[in-house]
Amino acid sequence: GFYFEQLYINGERRFRAQTPDRGEFHFVRNVTETVLDKETGVPAIQKIDIYPSDFSLLDRIGNDESGDALVVFYHKWDITRRHIQSINRSDSAFYITGRMMKPWNPLDNKTRYHVENYRGALDSPGEWFLSRDGYLYYIPLEGETIEGIECLAPVTEKFIVIEGDKTNERRVDNIRFENLCFRVAGYNTPFQGNEPAQAASPVEASVMVGFAQNIEFINCEVAHTGLYAIWFREGSLNCVVRRCHLHDLGAGGVKIGELQIPEDSSEVTSQITIDNNIIQHGGYVFPCAVGVIVHHGSDNVIFHNDIANFRYSGVSVGWVWGYAFSPSKRNRIEFNHIHHLGWGELCDMAGVYTLGPSEGTIVHNNVVHHVFDFEYGGWGLYFDQGSSYIVMENNLVYRCRDAGFDINFGKENIVRNNIFAFNLSGQLRFGRVEGHKSFSFIHNIVIYNQGVLFKNSFGRDRWLKANVAIDSNCYWNIADPTPYVHLEMRFPEWQKYGRDNHSLFADPLFKDPQNLDFTFKSQRVIKKIGFKPFDYSKAGVYGDQDWIALSKLQPELIQEFDAAVLRNRYTENPTY
Repeated sequence: GFYFEQLYINGERRFRAQTPDRGEFHFVRNVTETVLDKETGVPAIQKIDIYPSDFSLLDRIGNDESGDALVVFYHKWDITRRHIQSINRSDSAFYITGRMMKPWNPLDNKTRYHVENYRGALDSPGEWFLSRDGYLYYIPLEGETIEGIECLAPVTEKFIVIEGDKTNERRVDNIRFENLCFRVAGYNTPFQGNEPAQAASPVEASVMVGFAQNIEFINCEVAHTGLYAIWFREGSLNCVVRRCHLHDLGAGGVKIGELQIPEDSSEVTSQITIDNNIIQHGGYVFPCAVGVIVHHGSDNVIFHNDIANFRYSGVSVGWVWGYAFSPSKRNRIEFNHIHHLGWGELCDMAGVYTLGPSEGTIVHNNVVHHVFDFEYGGWGLYFDQGSSYIVMENNLVYRCRDAGFDINFGKENIVRNNIFAFNLSGQLRFGRVEGHKSFSFIHNIVIYNQGVLFKNSFGRDRWLKANVAIDSNCYWNIADPTPYVHLEMRFPEWQKYGRDNHSLFADPLFKDPQNLDFTFKSQRVIKKIGFKPFDYSKAGVYGDQDWIALSKLQPELIQEFDAAVLRNRYTENPTY
């Protein structure tokens, strides 16, 4: 009767058998939905048609296994996890049940999927399968023997739950956890599976803190989980996570605040400090999870962390779509190294992602790079819906798939004194035109060698119609000194539209930009635009050399990342 969905061998996560193998996907051919109760949207039945070339996977699922076989769908920024309810072998289709699909992000023919947890998928070293009869099957990696392995299976989802007495307004107070390791927790998928949810927002954490204050985690480790690592929930105040190693996570690293705005403003989670932590290697159960996310929370500091190897965004702040009231104010995202995100698996992500009005929020002195989406939306810094009154400055952003900077829509934001370098399909991207000023883009440097400079979304001339202030910037295309910067315009034509009147299209005189040295051999050019050099080497963790070395990704992982983003890029006509 003991059943589990995660397994750890010799201190490393091993993955359940799946088809296709890990890191590869099949495309859905077509989806037909039948909603039995349209008022509630529940239940709904989805028929998933698959391509004939993938039909063999259905043949390998035994009739007694179909209820345990789990399909994980990747669609835009979401994932949906559902058990197969039935298989129609004569029609190359299977059926799943749950809620009605979201009209803004349904399963469709751009959706990819894999199927896990059936014995016929057990075909690669490192995979395992737990049969309902109690037998555990594992294909060892090269060099592993049954006598020489430590095999751990989780028996709990959570290590610690701290919960104050909200009814009587009594917070848990003054507890420090120091020099402790919390390892091996799990997650078992419920019968109904998991509905799509941005940022894996309903997913709990293995360390839960609610209605508490002055709770500290110092020099701790949280690893090998099925959930997020730590969640500071409603009413948590003045808590700290410092110099902790959060890794090998089923979801993301740290969550701050609730999904609903508290009725009492004093219960908004605030003054949480996330300082000098290594937060890496997550999203293994919920790929849409985030490294650090602030839902509804104010006056929090995310400072000097290394956040890497997630399938979605690095840092996300705010939980209001549009211009409605948001309690997320005065949050600071500073001196973080945020990198190697996305893996070409999901869309609409960023190194730093913001939502809603956020007066006083500052994003500065971060280094963001290698954010790679599947179809669209691999951005460095991203103002999504309603992002307002946010300052982004002194950030270095390079080698992101779609753009270094993007704004969907927002109000009165400031983007200044940043370096955007060598982003791929575009450098700067703009979405919705509105009557108010969307943002100011001043004193920035943009250097590139491919893609367009000003990239549109939802129309050809959004940059020209936008209410924005763009001036005193330096742009440079090292491959073409006179490129088209927007549509069929070269830089002098662009300036005639009242943009960049005091800007330069000139070499900013970095020492060795192609080898990522963005220090200056001369400040002659940047003085003309008012750019002030900043020390981007300070981003990331600090302290002893062993701690700093631990934050470095292994070269083998970086090679695997590079191969994955090339393999996973969407094409209009997948080869089937």
